[in-house]
Amino acid sequence: MEKWFNVGKIVNTQGIKGEVRVISTTDFPNERYKKGNVLFLFLPKNETPIQVTIKSHRKHKNFDLLLFEGYENINDAEKFRDGILKVPESQLGKLEEGEFYFHEILGCLVFTKDGEEVGKITEILTPGANDVWVVKGQDGQEILIPYIDDVVKKVDSKEKIILIDPLEGLLP
Repeated sequence: MEKWFNVGKIVNTQGIKGEVRVISTTDFPNERYKKGNVLFLFLPKNETPIQVTIKSHRKHKNFDLLLFEGYENINDAEKFRDGILKVPESQLGKLEEGEFYFHEILGCLVFTKDGEEVGKITEILTPGANDVWVVKGQDGQEILIPYIDDVVKKVDSKEKIILIDPLEGLLP
């Protein structure tokens, strides 16, 4: 069974030439949306994905604008609205040491270096200089953990365990 990973959601069309507006969820938009790259489009009411090939990519405000080969007018692109663009696991590239895909981090249990359980990572925010991991504590409270070397000491994505050395005031 093939495992799929989201790279973006088509939220609308752009102009009349078939471009679609995508809210990107990939860390590698320049790689994923490179001309000639193949993505798979999952539409809400279809079981089978549509294979699409990138013809062009550009940025506009907070959107990635994509044009697919063979779908080059608004009538072709209109039906793609609310579709999710995905790649199969086989298209995931190798990462450098200390880099992780979001799916490897989500669901990890977070512990302090003293062995105290903090909670489970439920979301990853990417506001700017560094990622922020949202951890749901045992009491249901959300704790924001910055992904910086001073705080995150060890990530074991295989065992789904992360050790942190929290800065003063980070934990409730």
